[in-house]
Amino acid sequence: MKARVKARATLVALVPALLFAAVGCSSTQAPATGRSPDPKGSEAGTGGAPGAPAASPAPGGSAPPKTGGTKLERSALAQGDLPGYQISAQGKNPNAPDGQPQADKKACQPLADIMGDKPDPAARETVNRGIGSQKQAGLAVSASVSSYSESDAKALMARLKAAVAACGTGFSATVDKQTGSYREVRATDYRTAGDESVSWTTTAAAQGVSAQVHLVVVREGDTVVRLMALNVAGGQQKVQVPQEVTDKQLEKVGKAG
Repeated sequence: MKARVKARATLVALVPALLFAAVGCSSTQAPATGRSPDPKGSEAGTGGAPGAPAASPAPGGSAPPKTGGTKLERSALAQGDLPGYQISAQGKNPNAPDGQPQADKKACQPLADIMGDKPDPAARETVNRGIGSQKQAGLAVSASVSSYSESDAKALMARLKAAVAACGTGFSATVDKQTGSYREVRATDYRTAGDESVSWTTTAAAQGVSAQVHLVVVREGDTVVRLMALNVAGGQQKVQVPQEVTDKQLEKVGKAG
């Protein structure tokens, strides 16, 4: 039992920590498994054990996202935007260590970076949200909106497309001295608006425990939207970012101007 708990904790270091902000909002809660390394201090990081409800002063266990403010804050999803989902913006887990995931292959570093608090270090500002589905048990989604110079945003998309093409056989990543693997990186077809997009799936694995992850990254001018989905109810279940989540997020980016 202890070995399995340790394996799950290691896996959590590899799967985007942002996803676990949504677990407390989902209709099915996964068992607590230890602390969650949050690579760069996410707005949507969990406040406790990954898979457990995130601590929050708000009713229902989710901190209400801020509205108004900067263009990026207006672009971010808010509670009420998506019927059937709960949306939260949590503070950084105080027990989470700092550090960006480091890939063992240089060509795959952009894919490791995307799992951090920002899609990559060139982001000027990032606003993160955790989304829990009340329709599909265990489905957790992370949505982030980041601002760049337009040239940096285009360069990020090019790096991601190249990395997905180069890293099909997988790679390893290390954060806080914990190492695991991303297997079977596969480009996927996924409909989005925006100027350009890239979508892929991978299986994060550590010590016999694995979970499938689906990622979608969209550029709209100098703004980059990143969406990551995981089913915390069962690691082997196929998962996809719900189309309605993507559509609403891009709609808000467009309205924020």
